[in-house]
Amino acid sequence: MSARVRDLVSRLVECVGTVIVGKDAEIELCVLALLCRGHILIEDVPGVGKTMLAKALARASGCSFERVQFTPDLLPGDVTGVSVYDPRTTGFEFRRGPVFTQVLLADEINRASPKTQSALLEAMEEDQVTVDGQTHRLPEPFIVLATQNPIELGGTFPLPEAQVDRFLFKVDLGYLALDDEVAMLDRFQTSSPLDDLLAVTSPAELAECQAACAEVYCDPALKEYCVRLVQRTRRHPDVALGASPRGSLGLLHSAQARAASEGREFVLPDDLKGLAAGVLTHRVILTPNAELRGVTASSVIDEILAVEAVPTATQRLA
Repeated sequence: MSARVRDLVSRLVECVGTVIVGKDAEIELCVLALLCRGHILIEDVPGVGKTMLAKALARASGCSFERVQFTPDLLPGDVTGVSVYDPRTTGFEFRRGPVFTQVLLADEINRASPKTQSALLEAMEEDQVTVDGQTHRLPEPFIVLATQNPIELGGTFPLPEAQVDRFLFKVDLGYLALDDEVAMLDRFQTSSPLDDLLAVTSPAELAECQAACAEVYCDPALKEYCVRLVQRTRRHPDVALGASPRGSLGLLHSAQARAASEGREFVLPDDLKGLAAGVLTHRVILTPNAELRGVTASSVIDEILAVEAVPTATQRLA
């Protein structure tokens, strides 16, 4: 089954790569999030392809897709839906909002007020929404692809810590290298390749591969190593708030997905080390003094990886 997962990842990365130039590592990270049912936060300055990446990934996955443009006047009901009075039945009828889809693009999520941002909390954690006391299940798989501009830019609100913690990965795209940006001009000169992008998988195949990733073996010593990495973020002197137990789960699940994407049925230490920054960086809140000294969350994670001893993983015998 791992071979099938590897094939799926290869197809998705190649397909999205026809639209997004020079960002294969970031694309692969997003595909891994799909495989372990994780939500993705894509942050960077305007114009680097955040929305394009989210749309290409959704289209390539073959899932149903909705987009919500987050603005300061957006209300929670505009996302989850509202109950509307129906005079014919003299009762209230629930009108579903755009959250009832398999892939939701929350575009520029930090331009909406915290109240509206929090409308996604229940959906992202429990795959359901509750409106007027009634709980409604969301379709499966349900994945949020959110884009945001850096909070230093005007017209943005910081995301609540509880919501940031619900994102499995935070992806920073960054600017393109010279050759890649020239290639992007060639690719988009006459039309957008997104217009011709076709799905290379289906929700059913994606669900099967998600189940296969969950079965990937992880040695008990590596599980302990995973937890030790996360717990070190809580004790670090430069950290005001470290990663939560949800971070431990996210690191384990993403490592399982990475192992399966490489055709393996067991997790290696390098899987955990290679994904630690993507999973943990956005969950770490630094102390004001550390920020003044120029310390970053990434440097804290690098320091933790350098000092924490790596156990020897044992492969499960067939």
